[in-house]
Amino acid sequence: MPVDQSLVGRAFPPTRPYAVSEEKVREFVTATGGTYAGGPAPATFPIVLAFEAMNAFLAAEQIDLFRIVHGEQKFSYERPIVPGDVLTAMLSVASLRQIGGNDIIGTTSEITDADGALVCATSATLVHRGEA
Repeated sequence: MPVDQSLVGRAFPPTRPYAVSEEKVREFVTATGGTYAGGPAPATFPIVLAFEAMNAFLAAEQIDLFRIVHGEQKFSYERPIVPGDVLTAMLSVASLRQIGGNDIIGTTSEITDADGALVCATSATLVHRGEA
């Protein structure tokens, strides 16, 4: 069943606050094959929050994760993420189109700090494979 076009422009509730620690950054860097010597988190670290926001969106809309293919991800920074930050992500649906029985869903997630200041914005393209 195609995803409903009325989702375009809709924002979903923010994720729960995520406390960035050196341990969490080190775990992420290790999982991605690198080493961490302290300092700011790597540029791809916001995917931790963006993925949580995406999973909440999929659950809210009853879209099966196993039908999703991640097509593209971009990050745009206002400042680096550092241990001590407490961040949340809020996802909104920017675009939606159907091609060949598949939904192409464009999302944006704004990642903000505890003061509500924008730290990073992410955009992602999700391909929701049709059932046929």
